[in-house]
Amino acid sequence: MQMTGMTDRTKPINKTEPIDTADTADRTELAGRAEPANRTDPIDMTALIRTALEMRVKAYAPYSHFQVGAALLAGSGKIYTGCNIENASYGATNCGERTAFFKAVSEGERSFSAIAIAGGLEGMEPEDYAYPCGICRQVMKEFCSPDFKIIVAKSQEDFLCFTLAELLPHGFGGESILDF
Repeated sequence: MQMTGMTDRTKPINKTEPIDTADTADRTELAGRAEPANRTDPIDMTALIRTALEMRVKAYAPYSHFQVGAALLAGSGKIYTGCNIENASYGATNCGERTAFFKAVSEGERSFSAIAIAGGLEGMEPEDYAYPCGICRQVMKEFCSPDFKIIVAKSQEDFLCFTLAELLPHGFGGESILDF
């Protein structure tokens, strides 16, 4: 079991200093700020998490009552938001993460640094971390580098941060097709 504010090596994390990404290769939890892959300024994780938490209330989830909000940081610095949108046929349902990606891509973005995700039952604060599903991870693989940051949050103070490579270690991407 991981504890908030501690790495898997039980090293305390300073939540106010930027994190050196060279020191994060084997860490699954970060706090405060982290260096993005394609930008020179640090990612403000708190702002991304706050935005994801705010997006939860916009979710359309009449069947599961599980609301997911997402905040996607593009390489341009713009934040794109998303929420889950359910459908009675379930297969037509769209996750919050994909909603954010599709909005960004439809507006011309192709470079991304991080995404924050928060989810939980309607009317309640998140009780657990909401990880991206397999389809969302595949969409991330299409547009993001292996060091793309994925932040899963219960609150602005209680969150975990992973790289795409950690959550999708052997993903299928465009390079798999182009090798033929």
